This record gives sequence, C-alpha cells and structure tokens, in this order.
Amino acid sequence: MKKLERITSNPEILNGQPIIRGMRLTVRRVVEAVALYPDWDDLRKEYPDMEREDIRQALEFAALNLDHQIIPREAA
Repeated sequence: MKKLERITSNPEILNGQPIIRGMRLTVRRVVEAVALYPDWDDLRKEYPDMEREDIRQALEFAALNLDHQIIPREAA
C-alpha cells in the first residue's frame, strides 16, 4: 500500500480533522465533492488547488477508515 503522504492532521487546523496537504480542505469535503462532481476535471475546476493525487489519496483514506465500521443499511 502506498503511503498517504498528502493526508495530514494538525490539532491547530480544523480541530485535527484529516486534511489535504495542510490546506483547510478536509478529506471529508473531498469525498463529498467527488459525489457532487464525478468528473474529476469538473471537481478540480471548483477546487483549483486540488491535484488528482489529492483526490485519490482522500478516497483511499476514506476507504481504509470505513473498513473498521459497520454502517446500518438504514443510515446509508
């Protein structure tokens, strides 16, 4: 597995939520944005500082962290 070097966490930035490259852009926001903009080129127009590797690592981070949770189907 590739290291997720673009995902950082700092208690001084957004209360320690996982963020992209120290920016004020959370992994959660990236995942939400992917749902709204399935075409990554459109997504990057909306967030011009975001790179394709940022998106990929945010999705990988989210997937790795969902692995340990059971989400009731009613909540999905």
